[in-house]
Formats: sequence, structure tokens, C-alpha cells
Amino acid sequence: MEPEILYEDQDILVCVKPAGMATQEDRSMDVDLVSFLKNRMRRSEPDRPVPELYVVHRLDRPVGGIVVLARNRKAAAELGEQVRDGRMEKYYQAVLTGELPDWEGVLVDHLEKDGKTNTSSVVPEGSPKGKRAELEYEVLDVLETEEGVISYVLIRLVTGRHHQIRVQMANRNAGIWGDTKYNPRFQKTRGTYRQIGLYATRLCFAHPATGEPMKFQTEPVGEAFDLLDADEV
Repeated sequence: MEPEILYEDQDILVCVKPAGMATQEDRSMDVDLVSFLKNRMRRSEPDRPVPELYVVHRLDRPVGGIVVLARNRKAAAELGEQVRDGRMEKYYQAVLTGELPDWEGVLVDHLEKDGKTNTSSVVPEGSPKGKRAELEYEVLDVLETEEGVISYVLIRLVTGRHHQIRVQMANRNAGIWGDTKYNPRFQKTRGTYRQIGLYATRLCFAHPATGEPMKFQTEPVGEAFDLLDADEV
């Protein structure tokens, strides 16, 4: 599956990243989002110099959804500032294998990243390498299935820590469906790729050049979301 372009001008490019595609080049040597888009730009604008494309926020490889990239340094700086001060609003839909404590709430943890294993974990507040992680959630539905309880959840990411949503949900015994890295129910299949039940479905920010409010939305796709009965959710 190829990225779907939602919007493009001289300053930004907004697209839907397919689940399974890395945002940037990694050790796998698979085609990543930035390389794919640069090649597309070269083909469509053959007279333009080497295309510029800057990552201002990322989605984990197994997560699909909306991403905005900057097409010049000035736009990248402005969008980066919006990410840092929370003006860029990022919403996700998730399928969890368990239930959260309330129908809506705020989750706050401190996460520490282990670069050697490419994982993050919850650590006590005040830990030297721990960074504050916060998200807001709303439970849209809870379903009883043959494999146990599944929760369908809307999430607004307040901070953008490494693997944040996946770690915070797993820490509440409600891991992301299909997540072989953090959800114990799926760790037995670790080492084999599967699309997880997490999708970036809405992104809101101010255009870096004009200040115009920009809002993009898409519907989640994938095996996890196919489990949800459309009549019930």
C-alpha cells in the first residue's frame, strides 16, 4: 500500500502513512515514507533541485495514519515549535485488549527509553532519564469477544514520547491489539510483523506560512478495526 496524499503546497505535505512503513530510513532497508515521497517529488518536479522534506513528528512503523512533513527549513522550524508547545493536536483511535479505569480520563506516567532495545518503560517520577508522558482518552465502546474484552478508544496525545501510547496502555493491562512489543497477549508472536490496533486519525495545526487552521481526518483501517461491529460503534 502506498501513502495517500491529502494536501500539498510549497511549504507542507500531508499524507496517510501506511502501517508497516517506517517514517524514515532504518536498518531494514525497506522503502520508508520520506524516501517514497522524495522520489515522487522528483518524478513530478524534474526541474526542481533535490527535494527538501523534513520530519516534524513520527508514527511508529506498525502504526498507520496522518503525518505532516515540511518542505523547507522555515516551515519545519514553525511546525516543530507547534509540536513542542502543544499547538499541534494529534488524535488516535485504538483497539485495546482490556479495559481502562474510567470511560474518560488523563493518563500521566514517566517513561524511559532504552536505545539498545528500542523500547520504553514506565519509571518512577524523578528518575534521571524519565520524561513526563501525558495523554487524554475517551472510551467509545467496550465489546465482549471470544478472546476477551476489547475496548475501542479515542486518544489525544498531549506529549510525544517514544512508543508512548503503546507503553501507557500496556501499563494499565489494556495493551494495543496486535502489539508484539508491549502487549503480553501478543508477545509470543514477537519477531513477526503484524499491524497493530493504533491509527492516527486526526491532525490539527496552523499552516506554518499563513497561520490558517488546518485539519485533516481519516478513518482507521486494519485487522484490529475490522473486529469492531460497525453497527455497535
